[in-house]
Amino acid sequence: MMPAVGLELATNLKSLKLSTMARHLEEQVRQARAAGVDYAEFLASLTALEVDARRDHCLQRRLREAKFPLMKTLESFDYDAAPALDRRRIRELATGEYLADRRNIILVGKSGTGKTHVATGLGIEACRQGVRTRFVTACGLVNELLEANQERTAARVLAKYERYGLLIVDELGYIPLARSGAELLFQVLAQRHERASVIVTTNLGFGDWTQVFGDATLTAALLDRLTHKAQIIACTWDSYRLRETMRMKKS
Repeated sequence: MMPAVGLELATNLKSLKLSTMARHLEEQVRQARAAGVDYAEFLASLTALEVDARRDHCLQRRLREAKFPLMKTLESFDYDAAPALDRRRIRELATGEYLADRRNIILVGKSGTGKTHVATGLGIEACRQGVRTRFVTACGLVNELLEANQERTAARVLAKYERYGLLIVDELGYIPLARSGAELLFQVLAQRHERASVIVTTNLGFGDWTQVFGDATLTAALLDRLTHKAQIIACTWDSYRLRETMRMKKS
Protein backbone atom coordinates (compact mmCIF):
# COMPACT_ATOMS: atom_id res chain seq x y z
CA MET A 1 0.00 0.00 0.00
CA MET A 2 1.31 3.44 -0.95
CA PRO A 3 2.36 5.47 2.14
CA ALA A 4 0.03 8.37 1.28
CA VAL A 5 -2.94 6.06 0.68
CA GLY A 6 -2.21 4.11 3.85
CA LEU A 7 -1.98 7.26 5.92
CA GLU A 8 -5.24 8.60 4.50
CA LEU A 9 -7.03 5.31 5.08
CA ALA A 10 -5.77 5.03 8.67
CA THR A 11 -6.86 8.63 9.30
CA ASN A 12 -10.31 7.95 7.85
CA LEU A 13 -10.74 4.86 9.99
CA LYS A 14 -9.84 6.80 13.13
CA SER A 15 -12.26 9.59 12.16
CA LEU A 16 -14.98 6.97 11.84
CA LYS A 17 -13.98 5.69 15.32
CA LEU A 18 -12.87 2.36 13.83
CA SER A 19 -9.75 2.29 15.96
CA THR A 20 -9.22 -1.48 15.89
CA MET A 21 -9.34 -1.52 12.11
CA ALA A 22 -6.87 1.38 11.99
CA ARG A 23 -4.53 -0.36 14.41
CA HIS A 24 -4.46 -3.60 12.39
CA LEU A 25 -4.64 -2.04 8.93
CA GLU A 26 -1.00 -2.39 7.94
CA GLU A 27 -0.78 -5.97 9.20
CA GLN A 28 -4.00 -6.96 7.41
CA VAL A 29 -2.86 -5.36 4.14
CA ARG A 30 0.44 -7.22 4.32
CA GLN A 31 -1.28 -10.55 4.99
CA ALA A 32 -3.84 -9.98 2.24
CA ARG A 33 -1.12 -9.29 -0.32
CA ALA A 34 0.84 -12.35 0.70
CA ALA A 35 -2.24 -14.58 0.52
CA GLY A 36 -3.59 -12.98 -2.64
CA VAL A 37 -7.08 -12.46 -1.22
CA ASP A 38 -9.60 -10.26 -2.97
CA TYR A 39 -10.98 -6.95 -1.71
CA ALA A 40 -14.10 -8.48 -0.16
CA GLU A 41 -12.12 -11.01 1.87
CA PHE A 42 -9.72 -8.33 3.03
CA LEU A 43 -12.55 -6.05 4.12
CA ALA A 44 -14.39 -8.89 5.86
CA SER A 45 -11.25 -9.84 7.79
CA LEU A 46 -10.52 -6.24 8.78
CA THR A 47 -14.09 -5.45 9.88
CA ALA A 48 -14.30 -8.71 11.85
CA LEU A 49 -11.49 -7.44 14.07
CA GLU A 50 -13.47 -4.27 14.81
CA VAL A 51 -16.66 -6.20 15.53
CA ASP A 52 -14.88 -8.60 17.90
CA ALA A 53 -13.16 -5.75 19.73
CA ARG A 54 -16.41 -3.85 20.20
CA ARG A 55 -18.23 -6.95 21.36
CA ASP A 56 -15.52 -7.63 23.94
CA HIS A 57 -15.53 -4.00 25.05
CA CYS A 58 -19.31 -4.07 25.56
CA LEU A 59 -19.06 -7.33 27.50
CA GLN A 60 -16.38 -5.94 29.80
CA ARG A 61 -18.50 -2.84 30.40
CA ARG A 62 -21.54 -4.95 31.30
CA LEU A 63 -19.49 -7.14 33.63
CA ARG A 64 -18.15 -4.06 35.43
CA GLU A 65 -21.64 -2.60 35.70
CA ALA A 66 -22.99 -5.88 37.11
CA LYS A 67 -20.62 -5.63 40.10
CA PHE A 68 -20.26 -9.35 40.65
CA PRO A 69 -18.34 -10.00 43.89
CA LEU A 70 -16.41 -12.81 42.16
CA MET A 71 -16.32 -13.88 38.51
CA LYS A 72 -17.74 -17.38 39.01
CA THR A 73 -18.85 -18.95 35.74
CA LEU A 74 -21.14 -21.91 35.21
CA GLU A 75 -18.20 -23.73 33.62
CA SER A 76 -16.32 -23.59 36.92
CA PHE A 77 -19.21 -24.86 39.06
CA ASP A 78 -18.54 -28.16 40.84
CA TYR A 79 -21.55 -30.21 39.77
CA ASP A 80 -20.19 -33.29 41.51
CA ALA A 81 -20.63 -31.46 44.83
CA ALA A 82 -24.27 -30.75 43.94
CA PRO A 83 -25.58 -34.14 42.78
CA ALA A 84 -29.23 -33.12 42.88
CA LEU A 85 -28.72 -30.14 40.57
CA ASP A 86 -30.13 -30.77 37.11
CA ARG A 87 -27.31 -29.85 34.71
CA ARG A 88 -29.63 -29.87 31.72
CA ARG A 89 -31.90 -27.38 33.46
CA ILE A 90 -28.97 -25.07 34.15
CA ARG A 91 -27.84 -25.33 30.52
CA GLU A 92 -31.35 -24.37 29.40
CA LEU A 93 -31.39 -21.37 31.74
CA ALA A 94 -27.96 -20.33 30.45
CA THR A 95 -29.49 -19.81 26.99
CA GLY A 96 -31.38 -16.83 28.44
CA GLU A 97 -34.84 -17.94 27.37
CA TYR A 98 -36.19 -17.05 30.83
CA LEU A 99 -34.98 -13.47 30.22
CA ALA A 100 -36.96 -13.23 27.00
CA ASP A 101 -40.01 -14.59 28.84
CA ARG A 102 -39.38 -12.20 31.79
CA ARG A 103 -39.42 -15.08 34.26
CA ASN A 104 -37.65 -15.25 37.61
CA ILE A 105 -35.30 -17.80 39.13
CA ILE A 106 -35.26 -18.54 42.86
CA LEU A 107 -32.45 -20.61 44.38
CA VAL A 108 -33.40 -21.94 47.83
CA GLY A 109 -31.05 -23.79 50.14
CA LYS A 110 -28.59 -23.77 52.98
CA SER A 111 -25.47 -21.64 52.99
CA GLY A 112 -22.53 -23.11 51.10
CA THR A 113 -24.52 -25.03 48.49
CA GLY A 114 -23.41 -22.84 45.57
CA LYS A 115 -26.52 -20.70 45.13
CA THR A 116 -24.50 -17.52 44.66
CA HIS A 117 -22.15 -19.29 42.24
CA VAL A 118 -25.05 -20.44 40.04
CA ALA A 119 -26.71 -17.01 40.19
CA THR A 120 -23.44 -15.30 39.26
CA GLY A 121 -22.81 -17.78 36.44
CA LEU A 122 -26.26 -17.10 34.98
CA GLY A 123 -25.61 -13.38 35.36
CA ILE A 124 -22.36 -13.66 33.42
CA GLU A 125 -24.18 -15.56 30.67
CA ALA A 126 -26.77 -12.76 30.55
CA CYS A 127 -23.95 -10.22 30.14
CA ARG A 128 -22.53 -12.29 27.30
CA GLN A 129 -25.95 -12.11 25.63
CA GLY A 130 -25.98 -8.32 25.84
CA VAL A 131 -28.30 -8.00 28.84
CA ARG A 132 -27.68 -5.23 31.37
CA THR A 133 -27.27 -7.03 34.68
CA ARG A 134 -26.82 -5.99 38.30
CA PHE A 135 -25.78 -8.17 41.25
CA VAL A 136 -26.54 -6.92 44.76
CA THR A 137 -27.12 -8.46 48.18
CA ALA A 138 -30.57 -7.99 49.68
CA CYS A 139 -29.00 -6.11 52.59
CA GLY A 140 -26.94 -3.90 50.28
CA LEU A 141 -29.95 -3.08 48.12
CA VAL A 142 -32.13 -2.20 51.11
CA ASN A 143 -29.42 0.01 52.61
CA GLU A 144 -29.05 1.84 49.28
CA LEU A 145 -32.82 2.34 49.09
CA LEU A 146 -33.08 3.58 52.68
CA GLU A 147 -30.26 6.06 52.12
CA ALA A 148 -31.88 7.26 48.90
CA ASN A 149 -35.19 7.62 50.72
CA GLN A 150 -33.58 9.86 53.30
CA GLU A 151 -32.01 11.96 50.55
CA ARG A 152 -35.31 12.09 48.64
CA THR A 153 -33.81 10.29 45.65
CA ALA A 154 -35.64 6.97 46.13
CA ALA A 155 -37.66 7.38 42.92
CA ARG A 156 -34.45 7.70 40.90
CA VAL A 157 -32.89 4.63 42.52
CA LEU A 158 -36.08 2.60 42.05
CA ALA A 159 -36.13 3.58 38.37
CA LYS A 160 -32.49 2.55 38.01
CA TYR A 161 -33.18 -0.95 39.29
CA GLU A 162 -36.22 -1.25 37.09
CA ARG A 163 -34.13 -0.69 33.96
CA TYR A 164 -31.78 -3.66 34.36
CA GLY A 165 -32.55 -6.60 32.12
CA LEU A 166 -31.57 -8.92 34.98
CA LEU A 167 -31.42 -8.14 38.69
CA ILE A 168 -29.74 -10.65 41.02
CA VAL A 169 -30.67 -10.28 44.70
CA ASP A 170 -28.35 -12.42 46.78
CA GLU A 171 -28.68 -13.64 50.38
CA LEU A 172 -32.32 -12.76 50.94
CA GLY A 173 -33.28 -14.01 54.39
CA TYR A 174 -29.98 -13.73 56.21
CA ILE A 175 -30.95 -10.48 57.93
CA PRO A 176 -34.49 -9.42 59.01
CA LEU A 177 -35.57 -6.14 57.43
CA ALA A 178 -37.11 -3.09 59.05
CA ARG A 179 -40.60 -2.28 57.81
CA SER A 180 -39.42 0.68 55.72
CA GLY A 181 -36.65 -1.40 54.12
CA ALA A 182 -39.01 -4.29 53.42
CA GLU A 183 -41.47 -1.96 51.71
CA LEU A 184 -38.79 -0.44 49.50
CA LEU A 185 -37.46 -3.87 48.50
CA PHE A 186 -41.02 -4.91 47.72
CA GLN A 187 -41.30 -1.89 45.40
CA VAL A 188 -38.17 -2.89 43.48
CA LEU A 189 -39.33 -6.45 42.98
CA ALA A 190 -42.97 -5.56 42.31
CA GLN A 191 -42.03 -2.99 39.65
CA ARG A 192 -40.10 -5.67 37.77
CA HIS A 193 -42.99 -8.17 37.80
CA GLU A 194 -43.53 -9.41 34.24
CA ARG A 195 -41.26 -6.64 32.96
CA ALA A 196 -37.78 -8.02 33.61
CA SER A 197 -36.24 -11.04 35.31
CA VAL A 198 -34.99 -11.39 38.87
CA ILE A 199 -32.74 -14.09 40.33
CA VAL A 200 -33.04 -14.47 44.10
CA THR A 201 -30.90 -16.64 46.36
CA THR A 202 -32.27 -17.38 49.81
CA ASN A 203 -31.59 -19.67 52.74
CA LEU A 204 -35.26 -19.64 53.81
CA GLY A 205 -38.22 -21.64 52.60
CA PHE A 206 -41.11 -19.51 51.38
CA GLY A 207 -43.08 -20.20 54.56
CA ASP A 208 -40.38 -18.43 56.57
CA TRP A 209 -40.12 -15.24 54.50
CA THR A 210 -42.35 -13.41 56.94
CA GLN A 211 -39.36 -13.53 59.32
CA VAL A 212 -37.54 -11.25 56.87
CA PHE A 213 -40.32 -8.90 55.79
CA GLY A 214 -42.15 -8.84 59.12
CA ASP A 215 -45.62 -8.50 57.60
CA ALA A 216 -47.64 -11.47 56.39
CA THR A 217 -49.66 -9.45 53.87
CA LEU A 218 -46.58 -7.84 52.33
CA THR A 219 -44.79 -11.19 52.20
CA ALA A 220 -47.74 -12.91 50.51
CA ALA A 221 -48.00 -10.14 47.92
CA LEU A 222 -44.27 -10.34 47.18
CA LEU A 223 -44.25 -14.13 46.88
CA ASP A 224 -47.28 -14.01 44.60
CA ARG A 225 -45.38 -11.78 42.17
CA LEU A 226 -41.93 -13.27 42.57
CA THR A 227 -42.91 -16.93 42.19
CA HIS A 228 -45.35 -16.36 39.32
CA LYS A 229 -44.07 -18.61 36.51
CA ALA A 230 -40.68 -18.70 38.27
CA GLN A 231 -38.04 -21.41 38.02
CA ILE A 232 -37.51 -22.62 41.60
CA ILE A 233 -34.29 -24.55 42.24
CA ALA A 234 -34.10 -26.34 45.59
CA CYS A 235 -30.46 -26.71 46.65
CA THR A 236 -30.95 -29.66 48.98
CA TRP A 237 -27.41 -31.01 49.04
CA ASP A 238 -24.93 -30.50 51.87
CA SER A 239 -22.71 -27.44 52.06
CA TYR A 240 -19.62 -28.23 50.03
CA ARG A 241 -17.75 -25.42 51.77
CA LEU A 242 -18.33 -27.14 55.11
CA ARG A 243 -17.45 -30.51 53.61
CA GLU A 244 -14.23 -29.09 52.20
CA THR A 245 -13.36 -27.54 55.58
CA MET A 246 -13.93 -30.86 57.38
CA ARG A 247 -11.87 -32.72 54.79
CA MET A 248 -8.96 -30.31 55.26
CA LYS A 249 -9.14 -30.67 59.04
CA LYS A 250 -8.95 -34.45 58.77
CA SER A 251 -5.94 -34.26 56.48
